[in-house]
Amino acid sequence: MIRMAQSVGRLGTESAFDVLARAGRLAAEGRDIINLGIGQPDFRTPEHVVEAGIKALRDGHHGYTSANGLPSLREAVAADLEVRHGAAVDPDCVVVVPGGKPTMFFAVLLLGEPGAEILYPDPGFPIYESVIRYSGATPVPIALREADGFAFDAATVLGQITPATRLIILNSPANPTGGVVPKAEIDALVDGLADWPDVVVLSDEIYSQMLYGGRRHVSLLQYPQIRDRLILLDGWSKTYAMTGWRLGYAVWPKAMVDAAVRLCINDHSCVNAAAQYAGLAALTGPQDAVRDMVAQFDARRAAIVAALNDLPGVRCADPGGAFYAFPNIEGTGMTARQAQDRFLTEASVATVAGTSFGKGGEGFVRFSYANNLENIERAISRIRAVL
Repeated sequence: MIRMAQSVGRLGTESAFDVLARAGRLAAEGRDIINLGIGQPDFRTPEHVVEAGIKALRDGHHGYTSANGLPSLREAVAADLEVRHGAAVDPDCVVVVPGGKPTMFFAVLLLGEPGAEILYPDPGFPIYESVIRYSGATPVPIALREADGFAFDAATVLGQITPATRLIILNSPANPTGGVVPKAEIDALVDGLADWPDVVVLSDEIYSQMLYGGRRHVSLLQYPQIRDRLILLDGWSKTYAMTGWRLGYAVWPKAMVDAAVRLCINDHSCVNAAAQYAGLAALTGPQDAVRDMVAQFDARRAAIVAALNDLPGVRCADPGGAFYAFPNIEGTGMTARQAQDRFLTEASVATVAGTSFGKGGEGFVRFSYANNLENIERAISRIRAVL
């Protein structure tokens, strides 16, 4: 009998992929499945980005690169962040990785261990809690409430910090809720962190360019008083519809860069060379495709929120960012999992139960509006019939 390490049992999963697999099996049986479950843009990667990747292969970029990424790409990341956030970034602090998850994993592995505590959003991206438990640290949920627009309350978060706290994970705009944290709460949190100089912050800003209703993104990079203990996570997957390219980056505190690069060397050596050249083209080329995609997401957001609020037993707060709606379905009399399963089996619509994102997700279901308006309308019509 194979005896695997006990730590494997502490790893969770990402239920959206489970739903995707179930939906795929039903589709293979001939069912017309509308997928509002998976969190990836339904747009093509911009053509000039694709061509840059192809050109890199044809030009012979088939080998290893620096473990932390091409110098030209890291410089482009730094320049982009300065333009978007008004914050100067040292390219030597940028580490390019295959997607967003390695940064989460590396941050938790470097700071989490038995006896340590790590704060994370609930409901939130499920990998946060998964890797915290894997590290042996104690996960401490930050409750995000519908009444607050699914934004954290700075006073509450500060009150959860103890001498054992090593890391706070933040995410705005957020998955699964679409919540956006107001600047006043971020200001208050940063001010309060002055009393906890050893606590590191991981700010997941992967949806930073997807905001609606006149909202502006507030990056933690804009707070110089915590730059020496801030890990910024961002990347190309959502903004440039490049989920399959597996390309992300982090800005690390100088004191942690060498350790992060060492983890890269041990884990994946370096990121695919051609993908890095495509990422360079994405950052330095025209941004029209990004603006068009976000505009279309905004139109879909308005449509799906109105339609969800018109369903019996359902209410839906207005999501300020990302491409998710997170309606409250308590009025239907179903649990989150029951709603997810009935929507899939009876309405042929894939969604994800709120409990897949933490205990705080009970009573909610995540709808991804990364699908066209026609399919969104068809999906809501089917769900209405079920309800």
